[in-house]
Amino acid sequence: MSNETISYIMNEIDLSRIDLNLLVVFESLMETRSVTLTADRIGRTQSAVSHSLARLREQLDDPVLVRVGGRMHPSPYAEAIIEDIRPILRGIRRVIAPRNLFDPAQSDRVFRIAMPTLTKVIAEVSAEVEAKAPKVRIEWLPAHHDVYAALSEGLIDLAHLGGEPRLPGGLDHQVMEPFSWVTFARKGHPAVANWGIEAWRRFPHVMVNVTRSHQNPFPVDPASDAGARRVSAMIGDSAGIASLLARSDFLATFPAVLLAWDMEAHGLIALKPPVDLEDVLVRFFWSSRLANDAGGIWIRSIVIEAYRRLQGEAEAKLAASKLVQPSGRMGSSEG
Repeated sequence: MSNETISYIMNEIDLSRIDLNLLVVFESLMETRSVTLTADRIGRTQSAVSHSLARLREQLDDPVLVRVGGRMHPSPYAEAIIEDIRPILRGIRRVIAPRNLFDPAQSDRVFRIAMPTLTKVIAEVSAEVEAKAPKVRIEWLPAHHDVYAALSEGLIDLAHLGGEPRLPGGLDHQVMEPFSWVTFARKGHPAVANWGIEAWRRFPHVMVNVTRSHQNPFPVDPASDAGARRVSAMIGDSAGIASLLARSDFLATFPAVLLAWDMEAHGLIALKPPVDLEDVLVRFFWSSRLANDAGGIWIRSIVIEAYRRLQGEAEAKLAASKLVQPSGRMGSSEG
């Protein structure tokens, strides 16, 4: 069923007749596929849940869920609309929740965080959240091109990106310390023996497209590209970069925090870029409208503190004195 068809059907329904509680029951039934389990979960009797399901069927003019072999199976229509209903209910719960009350130990909230795949940060944040809030779940998402709109709408709780010095209105942010650029390559890479500007230009580079408007670490335009490097691969996410470098002659230039802990496992070495690269503004940002949400404040403090600490450790781990130094350096380029 197309989105246009769903929209048409929903517009034909008199929304004033829809009890919000019916959608809560519907969401739980879609997860449990059981009237009994749903009754236990939402604190109602089985007969009340069955009555709510009957009202849903009547008002939506659809069977919604049908018992087959002792288990409830959703209709195609139910499968189509549940993904739209979940974020609506999540937003309502967030709006009407007590403003200053958030108990991590009891919460079953889902936080959505958009950022590059910084495996060390993700691992440590996940471990801390698991220890403090075992029922909380985090959805780690790529920082796609419409992340700003998703933040404003409350669909994403926190995002992390470099660049973009001017943010759209309605977003708060926290600027992080600038990081050092490091070029990574596999051990035994032929560029290492005579590392410098010629090797930088000769061997292929891999780059990540963070968003449609921002590439990492700097633009690919040959007219402005630092040192006229040769970018021969562009990928959509930083996950898997270490494995790719270990199996190729690619060079990749990233912040130290991205790969500092993957080097030993993947047999990588770190080199000082033979060009001067400008600092990139790095920020975490979130919706101004939800800035005082207690749960949002809690998860932001965990993520931002973990990032700040691990970034510092990565910078120390890959200090300039520990990098392969270039035989000659090129001055900074425009862009």
